[in-house]
Amino acid sequence: MKKLESSLLNMVVVLVSVAVITGGLLAWVNNVTEEPIRIQDELALSNGIKEVMGVENLKVTSTEDVVNTVNGKEQHFVVHKTEDAEGNFIGAAVESMSMGFSGELKVLVGFDAEGKILGYTVLQHSETPGLGAKADKWFQKDGKGCIVGRKMDASKPLVVNKDGGDIDAITASTITTRAFLAAVNQAFAAYAKQDIDGATGATSVK
Repeated sequence: MKKLESSLLNMVVVLVSVAVITGGLLAWVNNVTEEPIRIQDELALSNGIKEVMGVENLKVTSTEDVVNTVNGKEQHFVVHKTEDAEGNFIGAAVESMSMGFSGELKVLVGFDAEGKILGYTVLQHSETPGLGAKADKWFQKDGKGCIVGRKMDASKPLVVNKDGGDIDAITASTITTRAFLAAVNQAFAAYAKQDIDGATGATSVK
């Protein structure tokens, strides 16, 4: 077989071929993994909703995208309205996020019909290793900065003690605490904006 002459054309052909093959492989991998990732994300969300609402047997009656203006910018929140097995409205789980020390901090917060915090979980964070885990525990019932059980009031948002509030900050991480509380306050604002009597189209949370 005749050896290919070293030329610009040959190099271009080789590079294009490699790019096409690589692109095809990446597309194939993405196609193979996309569905399992989507299913896993949906399962994690549905488990999270049950966790923050404190009810195992519940239904999500509607999922709504809410747009609020936060610090002059439009921000999207997802409100999952829920009801118990008897069809009684029990509140909603709200997806919210804010900027922490190293990036976005995304939380899921459960509220009852009166606006009381039933529970929360941290869905995603980019904080320093350890801080995200602390945020997921610090504000729980047995945590030092417990917010579970508090009835929210739009005129009295949750504020860290260093800023004049009554929430204890995560040790050595006031910025993460502020970000977490901002996400919870914004979640409640999105929830309060909804018509809690308009839940329709029940879908079981499995």
